This record gives sequence, structure tokens and C-alpha cells, in this order.
Amino acid sequence: MLQQIAFIVLAAVSIYLFSKKAREIKRNIFLGKDENLNDNPKLRWKNLLLLAFGQKKMFKKPLVAVMHLVIYAGFIIINIEIVEIILDGLLGSHRLFAPFLGIVYAGLINFFEILATGVIIVCIVFFCRRNMLKLKRFTSKDLNGWPRSDADYILATEIVLMSLFLTMNAADTLLQERGVEHYSHYITGNFVCSSLFHTLLNGVSSNGLIVLERVCWWLHITGIFAFLNYLPYSKHLHIVLAFPNAYFARLVPQGKMANMPAIQNEVLYAMQPELAPADAPPSASFGAKDVADLSWKNLLDAYSCTECGRCTAECPANITGKLLSPRAIMMKTRDRLEEVGKNINQNKEWQPDNKSLLHDYITMEELRACTTCNACVEACPVSISPLDIIIELRRNLIMEESNAPQEWNGTFSNIENNFAPWKFSPNDRDKWMEEL
Repeated sequence: MLQQIAFIVLAAVSIYLFSKKAREIKRNIFLGKDENLNDNPKLRWKNLLLLAFGQKKMFKKPLVAVMHLVIYAGFIIINIEIVEIILDGLLGSHRLFAPFLGIVYAGLINFFEILATGVIIVCIVFFCRRNMLKLKRFTSKDLNGWPRSDADYILATEIVLMSLFLTMNAADTLLQERGVEHYSHYITGNFVCSSLFHTLLNGVSSNGLIVLERVCWWLHITGIFAFLNYLPYSKHLHIVLAFPNAYFARLVPQGKMANMPAIQNEVLYAMQPELAPADAPPSASFGAKDVADLSWKNLLDAYSCTECGRCTAECPANITGKLLSPRAIMMKTRDRLEEVGKNINQNKEWQPDNKSLLHDYITMEELRACTTCNACVEACPVSISPLDIIIELRRNLIMEESNAPQEWNGTFSNIENNFAPWKFSPNDRDKWMEEL
């Protein structure tokens, strides 16, 4: 009974804390401007299945993709067993589903153990890949400090959780063989991977095995609840948000930029003043200066970022030594959004803090380096678009602050006066044909 009470308290506290943070993240995302992305549901479901579930873009590098799929599938599928663990914890039962599922139950646990072993192996490979091989995108200054440690913590946690799962099963099946009460009401038989630990545990007394099994059970479920509450503070929130992010991905062709109706109308009224309404409202602000000026999809992108660095690795500006890093754009947007959220939590409403995403987090030099080539968008495995944020911030720089390099200003002036980037009169545009 004491164990049941302790479990109920642990579960209730964990679920409450996770729900509270999840509501904050949802509120933060919807601080952004409204954007309707509900068209073409069939294609959206297809994207969700291929990009989020199937991890289609990851398979551009098959070996890494298969290893990532092992971790992803292993961790998600193995945690189906959490349903049984939670019910056992609430009811004080042991392997509640085993008598009902019979041989199927043993097959499922064997499958889970094979996946768990795969997860341990792949996590060790990824840990070495990050910390020994030191691939360029994992040693970038973008990840200095917490982001680099975050990835290592998650890998270590997954290794520990899977090891606890296998050790728990090994102790459990030995206790079944010995006919110990509470464990022997249903004999599952040995499992494919945990049975390898029996040679190490055969010399342990039954009381020692009970303690080992209980410790592993409690550490495993406590670790799962701790992981659940760590997710919202980690880049691994993409485990959850990759699915809605893939579903709500923009379906327009890559590279197509959204026009600004206010600008189009302004040009139209300048050329045909008679069309201008007498009570025309003042022009809206252009582009984005802070996170609330971006759309909710941009902010969902920021929270969904996996920090894998594939976008930055493909960015021609970054490759040639420019300051721009699409990964850093997403990380800085998320950092600013979290800061805005804390401000709202403390003051019950937004109180200006004399900071903004533009200038305080993302610099002009970063924005000007972007060539709008869409390489970052194409490379992202979860349909994130750093380019959308860059374009909105650049629009604000140019149209609100009149802040652009002199070379750009010359081009803008030519387009405004001559309807082309070149400094020639529109009337002279066809003179080249006179020589033919």
C-alpha cells in the first residue's frame, strides 16, 4: 500500500508539472500572429506520416537514419510498457497483462528487449560520434554551453533507462523460476536479452533479487517521469512537436515569399489615387522585430528545432565563413520566446523589457548574409523554415528602420524608379533591338 501511495504521488506531481509547462509552451507559441494552415488535409497527413513517423528526410544518409530510427522506434515502442507499469503501480499488481496476453506477452517483451539493446548500442555510437569523432556540426559554437550538454544528458539517460529495463526483467524472471511470491503467479519464461544477465545474478539471494527488481522498477518509472518533465526544457521536445510541425508545414513551393498586401495597396494607390479609400487606415508595421510579430508557425518551428545542425551544414553563407547559422536563428528565437514567457509568468501580462529578437538576439550581419537559397529549409528533417524568420526580420530592418547596405539601397531605388534593378529608363528598355 505504501508503494502504491508513493507511486500515485510521484505520477500526480510529474503529470501536473508537465501539463503546466506544456500549457506555457502552447501559450508562447500562440503569442505569434495568426496563420491559416488547414488547407489540403490529405497532403498534410501524408507529410506527417512520411516526415515525422517515417523520417523521410533523414534517409538521405541511410546509416545515420537507421540508427536514429532504432532510437526513435525503440524509445517510443518500449514505452508502451509504461501503461502496464503505471497500472501495476496503481493497483499493486505485477505484470498485469501477462495472464491475458499469454504467449503474445512474451513475444512483445522479447521484441522490446531487442529494441532496448539496439537503443543502448546506438546511443553509445552517437555519444562517441559527438564527443570523440567531433563532427563539425556538433562542435560548432552554436552549441557552446547547455545545448551541447543537453544532447549528452539525453543519450546517457536513454542508456540508463534501457539498462534498468533489462536488469529489472532479468531479476524478475529469476524470481519467477525460484517461485517467489508475487512474482510466480504467472510464469512468463526467460526473455531473449535479459536472460544473458542470469549468470551474473544467479548467486544473488532471492531477497537481494527482490530489492534489485524493485530498485530497477522504481528508477525506471521515476526516470521516465523525470524525462517527461525534462523534455519541455530540452531540444528533445521535437519528439512531441515534430508531428504537428510536419502536419502544419507550409505547402507552397519552396522559395515563394508571401507578399505584403499593405505594400501592394500603397503602390496601387500611388499609381491610381482615385482607388484609395477616404478613410484608409494607417499602414501596418512591416516584418518582425520581436517574437510576437512572427506567426505562430514560426514559433512552433523554434520549439521543434532538433539542433541537429543539418541546416547550418548546408548553408552556403556559413560554409564560406559568414556569421549566419540557420540553427542559431532558431535557437535564438526559442530563447527569446522563453524569455518573453517568463516575463508574462512573473507579471501576469507582457511588460516591455527594452529587448527584441532583432538586434538583441539576432544581428544585422547574420540577416544580411542570407542568400535566401532555401538550402536550410530543404535540409531540415522536421520541416522547419529558418528562412521565414530571416525574411521577416530583414523586412523590418529595411522597411521600418531604413537599414540596408548602400548596394541594396541602389537596387531598391532602381526598382522603385525604373521598375528594374538597373539604372536605365524604362523607355530605353528595348533599344538593344535597334542594332539587330
